[in-house]
Amino acid sequence: MTKALSRSSMTLTGLEGIPLVAPGDDLAAIIGGALDRMNIAPEPGDVLVVAQKIVSKAENRYRILADVVASERAKDFAKILDKDARHIELILEESSDVLRQAGQALITVHRLGFVMANAGIDQSNIEHGEEPGRVLLLPENPDASAEALKAALDARYGTDLGVIINDSFGRAWRKGVVGVALGAAGFPSLRDMVGEPDLFGRALRITEHAAADEIASAASLLMGQAAEGVPVVHIRGLNLRGPSAPAAALVRPKHQDVFR
Repeated sequence: MTKALSRSSMTLTGLEGIPLVAPGDDLAAIIGGALDRMNIAPEPGDVLVVAQKIVSKAENRYRILADVVASERAKDFAKILDKDARHIELILEESSDVLRQAGQALITVHRLGFVMANAGIDQSNIEHGEEPGRVLLLPENPDASAEALKAALDARYGTDLGVIINDSFGRAWRKGVVGVALGAAGFPSLRDMVGEPDLFGRALRITEHAAADEIASAASLLMGQAAEGVPVVHIRGLNLRGPSAPAAALVRPKHQDVFR
């Protein structure tokens, strides 16, 4: 059982001056440089929320559609969705299951367990240059990416940070997208609150708190969804206690998913 929260305020700060990230870039060094320029000295318990896009870029998760051979299944979906069959092929490769189609989107179960549109593959906010068919995939292992960033930044500042990698997801029963945690390290992503008392002393029986998703969504307000150019947000004052858990803990197993 986790301890109750104790806070009256927290501060979210978008890090300025982060350049466009390229494959092979040292994200920890880039983020550290931005923190130093803004005179933010990380403290134990601070959290950094990092946009999935810059993690994927640094890890060179690009694919070029000209290099992709579309399967017959991809071609069939492409006719229905009016979408490039090679793009569809990458979606299928990154997915373990296709649940349904809507508009120009395939709703799939990503190989990491996320239920999302088009396996998280898109062409927005990436540099195309002379490769107009360039697309960007999710990180290979977002939790491992978060762990690596945490280790490097903890070593740089001699502290104990939480790191969350976020992305924007749509929701089955509500319009619009919100921030969701794809990866996390040093953070209680999912807090089991069973047994904790409510206002009237009644013990909670089933409540789990998706803390990493809430923080990812809060950071998205500063990151934006278009040309804002704020891919990292520093958070202080959260004071969220509980054992560290990866973002993978947030993925609901299929046998518990009443929508599948």
